[in-house]
Amino acid sequence: MFIDRVVIEVRSGKGGDGAIAFLREKFLPNGGPAGGNGGRGASIYLRANSKINTLFNYRHSKTFIGKDGERGGNKNQYGKYAEDIILDVPVGTVIYEEKEHKFIADLNEDGRIVRVAKGGRGGRGNNCFKSSTNRAPKIAENGEPGERKRLILELKLLADVGLVGFPSVGKSTLLSVVSAAKPEIADYPFTTIIPNLGVVTTKDNRSFVMADLPGLIEGAHQGKGLGLQFLRHIERCRVVVHVIDLGESGRDPYNDYLVINKELESYGFGLINRPHILVASKMDEDGANERLKELKKHIKEDIIPISALTEENIDVLLYKIADLLEKTPLFPLYDEEEEKLDHRLYELEEEEKEYEIIRRDAHTWEIIGDKILRFYKMTNISTDEGMMVLLTKLRKIGIDDELEARGALDGDTVILGDFAFDYVR
Repeated sequence: MFIDRVVIEVRSGKGGDGAIAFLREKFLPNGGPAGGNGGRGASIYLRANSKINTLFNYRHSKTFIGKDGERGGNKNQYGKYAEDIILDVPVGTVIYEEKEHKFIADLNEDGRIVRVAKGGRGGRGNNCFKSSTNRAPKIAENGEPGERKRLILELKLLADVGLVGFPSVGKSTLLSVVSAAKPEIADYPFTTIIPNLGVVTTKDNRSFVMADLPGLIEGAHQGKGLGLQFLRHIERCRVVVHVIDLGESGRDPYNDYLVINKELESYGFGLINRPHILVASKMDEDGANERLKELKKHIKEDIIPISALTEENIDVLLYKIADLLEKTPLFPLYDEEEEKLDHRLYELEEEEKEYEIIRRDAHTWEIIGDKILRFYKMTNISTDEGMMVLLTKLRKIGIDDELEARGALDGDTVILGDFAFDYVR
């Protein structure tokens, strides 16, 4: 089954906690702090693999969870790093973060790999906190939390040429004649419900990849028919071949031409400005030449009349496509040139506040904010010294002062994550 869009969730591993330990050996009774650092949690990567051509494997497997790093050990032993997870996807997969539809990466080359969720670093053991004034620290860090993201994966085919047009205008038949592809062909609309790819080789040994895309209808860019689902596959095509039916179907060729162009323009991505070739199909049918003459009165550009049945002008079409491809550059989906500049313009933004205090009821307050929650999660409060580190941090960033200013009373409950304590002025 051809699946070209899925939503998955990835959760990288938490870093291992740092250890609190002291060296106690026969000849080193006061060996000092010896708690090791925790290991890094598993990161999650997506990798382009040319042996895969669909996102079907992710239709049911929706969540991927990395393992946590190991805890640090005694005698300064580091915790083991968790093994990273690599998920293979088809070449041409574009990755977005579901929140705000933020673009992450375009895996348009075989073997290209991108990290989508970074594993948390391991917490530091108490050996890292020794100093000239604190020779036996009972402080350690917990491992950094991993990341949790929901990702949209969209497959956009890597084809050089895209065949577009209304249903049943002869696109699949043309692809079957010029390549070894075997698309389904029948005399009813929407025979093609998935994109078909074929490698085309001209008689002068030039080759390119052609995609037969499901038929468009009016309103395709808004999701009508199969249009919106498959218009994304035209985005990479360097040349668009617009196939117009001049057979005995009773269609209005000029109106079809206008409707398809409007859909390409409305969809965006500059599709309407791509190099294109107009093809009049089914020229072997009665009255086709008269309809072609009428069409040329309205369209002042070259139209190549073809017949897949008699192979009329097929070579002419293929040569023209190959010539156009030779002088047409790739159209990147996203402008990556900005990443290569040796200078950038930055605007100074107001620094994000580390926390926010919310009053839950008359005597309950909650501290929220990504920065302060991350600090809390990485602070080992199982010892008095660790608890003092946390309380000192809260006091330093002004939480005590803000609680007092907002009318907190002695004995009020203050919540931070899953930790609650009594407020004392």
